[in-house]
Amino acid sequence: MKPDAKLKTAMDETRLLILGAQILMGFQLNGMFQDGFDTLPRVSRNLDVAAFGLITLAVALLITPSLHHRIVERGEVAPEIHRVASACAGLALLPLAATLGLDILIVLDRHYGLAAAAIVGLSFFSGAMLLWFVFPVIRRRPDVKETPMQKQNETPLHAKVEQMLTEARVMIPGAQALLGFQMAVMLTSGFDKLPSSSKLLHTAALCCMGLAIILLIAPAAIHRLSFLGEDSEEFHDLGSRLIVLAAAPLAGGIALDLYVAATKATESSSIGTTIAVLAAVVMIGLWLAYPTARRMNSEAAP
Repeated sequence: MKPDAKLKTAMDETRLLILGAQILMGFQLNGMFQDGFDTLPRVSRNLDVAAFGLITLAVALLITPSLHHRIVERGEVAPEIHRVASACAGLALLPLAATLGLDILIVLDRHYGLAAAAIVGLSFFSGAMLLWFVFPVIRRRPDVKETPMQKQNETPLHAKVEQMLTEARVMIPGAQALLGFQMAVMLTSGFDKLPSSSKLLHTAALCCMGLAIILLIAPAAIHRLSFLGEDSEEFHDLGSRLIVLAAAPLAGGIALDLYVAATKATESSSIGTTIAVLAAVVMIGLWLAYPTARRMNSEAAP
C-alpha cells in the first residue's frame, strides 16, 4: 500500500472511533443536567465525572495524530505520523471501553440497583476489551508482516489536501456533539439551578465550541467557494492553519464544561477545577505544545 493511502486509512479508522466517542461525550454532559441525575447515589454521580474525564482522554488521543501531522510534518506523509496514529488509536480504546461500561452502569443503577448495574456495565467493558484487544491479538497471522513505511520525498498535493480535509472531519464530531448538547442543556431545569459563575462558564464553553466548528468547517467552504474545488499549496497551508487554530477553542470548550459538570456532580468547585485544569493541560500538551516543540527541534537540527 502506498504511504499516503496507508495514512489515509489510519485517519479513516480514527474517524470511526471518534464517531463512537462523540455520542458518549455528549451523554456525559447532557445526562448531568437531567432531572433524574440528582436522584442517583453519590457513587454513580462520581463515576459519571470519571467517565467524562475518560472520554475526554479518548477524544484527546484520537485528535492528536491530526494536529501532529499538521504541525510537525506540515502535511507530508512520514513513518512517524503513521506510528502516532496507530499508537493513539490503540491507547484511546481503553478509556473508550471504560466509559461505555461506566455509562451503562450509571443509567441502569437508577432502575435496577448498583449491583446489577455493575455486572452489566462490567460485562460490556469486558466484551469491548475482548473484541478490541484480545481477539485481534489472537487472530494476528504470523505470515502477515507490516510493510515498512518509507517517507515520501514529496507527497502529492491532492493527497495532502485530501488528508487535511479528512483530519478536519476527525476533529469536528467531538465539537458538534458537545455544541448540540450544550444548547440543549441551557433549556433544562438543572441548568437553571446552577450558580451564575457556572452558567457564565458554560456559555463561554458554548462560544468556544461554536468558534471551533466555524474554523473546522472553513477549509471545506474556502476550497469550494474560493478555489472552486481545485487543489493548491496556498489552500493546503491556509486549511492547515485553520485546523490548528481550532484546537485551542476546542480544548477550552471541553475543559470549561468539564468544570461545570464535575462541580455540579461532586458539589465541589475544587474538584471541578482540578479535573478541568488537568484535562486542559493534557489536550493542549498533546495537540499543540508537544507537536510545536517537535517541529522546533526538527527545524533547529542540522
